[in-house]
Amino acid sequence: MNAERVVRRGVLAIAFAGLLAGGAYAQSQDASSQQQDIKDDKKDIRSDKKELAKDRADRDADQRDINKDKRDLAADRKDRNQDQRDINHDRRDLNKDRADRNQDQRDINKDKTQLASDVNKYGSNSTQAQADRKDLHADRVDRNKDQKDINHDRKDLNKDRTDRNADQRDINKDKRDLHADRNQEQKDIHKDKKDLHKDRKDLRHDKRGR
Repeated sequence: MNAERVVRRGVLAIAFAGLLAGGAYAQSQDASSQQQDIKDDKKDIRSDKKELAKDRADRDADQRDINKDKRDLAADRKDRNQDQRDINHDRRDLNKDRADRNQDQRDINKDKTQLASDVNKYGSNSTQAQADRKDLHADRVDRNKDQKDINHDRKDLNKDRTDRNADQRDINKDKRDLHADRNQEQKDIHKDKKDLHKDRKDLRHDKRGR
């Protein structure tokens, strides 16, 4: 009986020792895993800080781009407005030259009628007919000059419209560049801040042994 008790106690002692050893081993494994998690979290935080610093540097470079885009945008708007003023001026010139050309044409028609009338009354070589021919010639010269002015004004108008349209395209491009530069890096910085915040939170939890 005593021998049986001794054996039973020995078995229980061995089992208890095994439980203690297993628990210690598991606890050691948990501690090792926790240390590895903390190490990984710190590494992630360092990486996040580098990414954040890089994005801030990119943001600063983008801010310089933004400032340049603003200057370009202001210059292009100034050019566009000047072109629009030139267009308005060309239109006024064109309208005035057309009015002058039309008036010259009316004068020519009147001179032709007067010439025909004087030829019938006084003859083809009369003083009146010669004066009418002189007036007719002068009015035709004026009419041709006005037509040249009209052609020149049209060219100026078309060129100024082309310049104005090119400036407007530049303005639209500058606006798109400005919008893109303002948004992209700010998004990256916001994302990196969120990652950094999450990794710091994980580190706190791992340090508490969660």
